[in-house]
Amino acid sequence: MAMYNFGAGVLWGTPTFDATGAAIANPTPLMLAVTQEVSIDIQGDIKELYGSNQFPVAVGRGKMKITGKAKYGQFNGAVMNSLFFGQTVTSSLYSIVNDVTGAAIPATPFTITPTVPGGGSWAGDLGVRDATGNPMTRVASAPTAGQYSVTAGAYLFASADTGKTVFINYSYTATSTVAKTSVVQNIQMGQAPTFRADFFNQLGGNGLALTLFACVSNKLALQTKIDDFMIPELDFSAFADPSGNVLKWGSAQ
Repeated sequence: MAMYNFGAGVLWGTPTFDATGAAIANPTPLMLAVTQEVSIDIQGDIKELYGSNQFPVAVGRGKMKITGKAKYGQFNGAVMNSLFFGQTVTSSLYSIVNDVTGAAIPATPFTITPTVPGGGSWAGDLGVRDATGNPMTRVASAPTAGQYSVTAGAYLFASADTGKTVFINYSYTATSTVAKTSVVQNIQMGQAPTFRADFFNQLGGNGLALTLFACVSNKLALQTKIDDFMIPELDFSAFADPSGNVLKWGSAQ
C-alpha cells in the first residue's frame, strides 16, 4: 500500500544539555506548536573514481550532515531558551509599555509617574513623544520646553509644556509565576545547548516518525509583518550522541 503524508507535521525538542554542557536531569519535551513547515535534509559528499573513460568506475560517499528547519506559530519562551540559548531562566515578567493613550502634563510639579502594569517596577526609559509624534529630548535635570528628565520612573517636564499631551514609553519588571525572563550572557565559543528532535507526520493511518538524537541550533529568527502573525524559525544540525546514534526512523502503512 502506498503511503502519503500531508501537512506540516509536528516537531518536538527535548533539551539534553544546557549551554555549559551540564546534563538536564528531568528534561521537559517542548512542542514547536502551530507548525507551519518543517524540513529535514540529509546530505552526503559523493566522490567519483575515474579511469580513462567518461563515467566513474566507483562512487563512494564521504562526509554526511543532517540539517533541519522549523517554522511555528506559537511563541514559547521555554523553546527559545532550552533549544537555543540554554542559559538561566527566572520566573518573572519583563515587558515594555508602548503608550498609545497619552497623558496631559499637570501643573506644579509638572511630573507624570506612569502606573506600571501588574504592580510592577519601572526599569528603563524608552522615550517620550508629544501629541504630534515628535520625540522630546531627555536631559539630566531642569528641562525646558520640549524636554524631559526622568528619575526612578518619575518624568519631569517644563512648566512651559503644562497641559500638553505626551506619550511615555518604558520597560518594566513584575513578579510572575508564569512569565519567564533570561539575561543572555556572553559565554565562550563552542558552547551551546543540545536537544533531541522528534518529528511526526501522517495522513490517515499512514505516518512517518523520525528522531534525531543530538541537535544544536544555529539560528533563531523572530520575523514579524505589519498584517500577519509572528512566525519564529529554528534551524539546527544533528550529530551522533554519546552512543554513536544519529537518527531513528519508522513508517506505518
